[in-house]
Amino acid sequence: VQLQASGGGLVQPGGSLRLSCVTSGIIVSIDRRAWYRQAPGEQRELVALIGSGGSTNYADSVKGRFTISTDNEKNTFYLQMSSLKPEDTAVYYCNLYRSITRTHYWGQGTQVTVSS
Repeated sequence: VQLQASGGGLVQPGGSLRLSCVTSGIIVSIDRRAWYRQAPGEQRELVALIGSGGSTNYADSVKGRFTISTDNEKNTFYLQMSSLKPEDTAVYYCNLYRSITRTHYWGQGTQVTVSS
């Protein structure tokens, strides 16, 4: 399983970005897709996840501003980010989780910088 994240960049406060994560390999029995982020000096934190049935969950800090979605035909999932704040600045990682083997798969990370 391989994950390729893209879409990060520099954006002004209040702006928007859409992150993409293209997945390849044997994508079976995946229970959830998620985005995490890690700011300098901070621990990696869960930002948003979507389960195999389509249920979603978000960190309180991004509720109402971020949306996670999937396009199964393209083997891609997304994180639409709006009303970005400087505190959203971090490296964002996409993640797949297979519960039957308790295995996490990670993308390489994409930098998001929110600054004027």
